Amino acid sequence: MKEKVCVFSGNANRELALNICKNMDFKLKEAMVTRFSEGEVRVQIKDNVRGKDVFIIQPTCPPVNDNIMELLVMIDALRRASSGRITAVVPYFGYARQDRKDQPRVPITAKLIANLLTNSGVDRILTMDLHAGQIQGFFDIPLDHLYAIGIFVDYFSKLNSKNLCVVSPDVGGIKMARSYAKRLNAGLAIVDKRRISPEQTEVMNILGEIKDRDVVLVDDIIATGTSVIEAVNFLKKIGAGNIYVAITHGILSGSAIEKIKASPIKELVITDTIPLPKEKQCSKIKVLSVAGLLAEAIKRIHKEESISCLFD
Repeated sequence: MKEKVCVFSGNANRELALNICKNMDFKLKEAMVTRFSEGEVRVQIKDNVRGKDVFIIQPTCPPVNDNIMELLVMIDALRRASSGRITAVVPYFGYARQDRKDQPRVPITAKLIANLLTNSGVDRILTMDLHAGQIQGFFDIPLDHLYAIGIFVDYFSKLNSKNLCVVSPDVGGIKMARSYAKRLNAGLAIVDKRRISPEQTEVMNILGEIKDRDVVLVDDIIATGTSVIEAVNFLKKIGAGNIYVAITHGILSGSAIEKIKASPIKELVITDTIPLPKEKQCSKIKVLSVAGLLAEAIKRIHKEESISCLFD
């Protein structure tokens, strides 16, 4: 298998790529991914990939535009180097929050990025916890969609809380929250909120009983943290016990870290789909790795084996 598979990484999350290769007992292949003096992406593949099954590890996290261009240019370089099959492993799929026309004269950027990737010559996409499930249908090539729920459930099962409640931050997240509640044998509640702007909401009510119960608020993305912190503050105000937050993709932009430190959050648990730089690390943030899950998916894709058992 090692002779037929090549794993490369852009600059978006090289540490995750190294951990994936470690889980596979592989060596990360060498590629030069730098910039020309004017800022254009420069790529040169250093290893022979002719006829190989190639995987590129590159979440399209901040700086989003730079990382997307790196991915596209790497795909082009590998295609022109006669790779057998190219799979883009995109643990975090950027531009996903604009997935429909909910206002006049706005783009559907999730579809735009899907088109760019497809037209670049990539053969397959492997991603995790898309912001909206319908994005899978934006691709005309095979897409495998993994979920981090198993990793979170394993972690929160160790809390040994006998009065746990899983909370969905909005109506759209009910399905995800119900899956968590079922696996954790916990209660279920929903935050009823009104959206004021793309990054600001107002909590109106809580549907469900959370008084004196430990809470796990689950979601897929935390950016500025405004909506999450507002929900957490409301939960605390109406009598919640320890409040944990489980979010797959920790963008943590703007003043998110300061808000988290000042909030009643007991612990924010995220994954390493997006790297967490040292300046954003704090005692309230716990990072779980998805490297093992992605490594297993890569092995199964190469062997043409089912990965449906990894979807849960």
